[in-house]
Amino acid sequence: MHALAQDRVGLPAFGAVADEVGELGLHGGYTFCMQTMAWIILVAITAVLAFGGWLLRKRWVERSRAASAREAEFMAKLAPAQPAAGLAAPVAASPVAAASGAAPLKDTGSLPQQKLLFEAAAKAADAGEPVLSIQLYARLLARYPDSGFAGQVRAAVETQKKRLAKS
Repeated sequence: MHALAQDRVGLPAFGAVADEVGELGLHGGYTFCMQTMAWIILVAITAVLAFGGWLLRKRWVERSRAASAREAEFMAKLAPAQPAAGLAAPVAASPVAAASGAAPLKDTGSLPQQKLLFEAAAKAADAGEPVLSIQLYARLLARYPDSGFAGQVRAAVETQKKRLAKS
């Protein structure tokens, strides 16, 4: 092969070898095909990354909406049920509820809220906070005077009062 043929100069063949295409045709077509292939791959990678980003954002938005819905549902369960105006009168307050100053509400079958308050008061008692524990127990009795926890709550309040008197 001649050096001039590699420098994009094609010379006609004058001998035994017929050179119809020339060296330029062999090198130029291959380079063009590889450039095209590189651009196609680059565009495909960009499209795949854009699609992946779109999918990730879509999943993130769905998860955010679901988390917001779960949070709203949880907060709705925790909020005490307010009686409608004129439909139901509040239940008479117990002595513990009167001491806490909280308005009693009718028991609407909200066992999860009762359990949450009871567990919080018990944890406060275990942590050595008798005043906080008594306040939480009083809040439970004020909101739910007919609760199934009422007997346990009254016993726990007496225990916490004794613990408070000792210290």
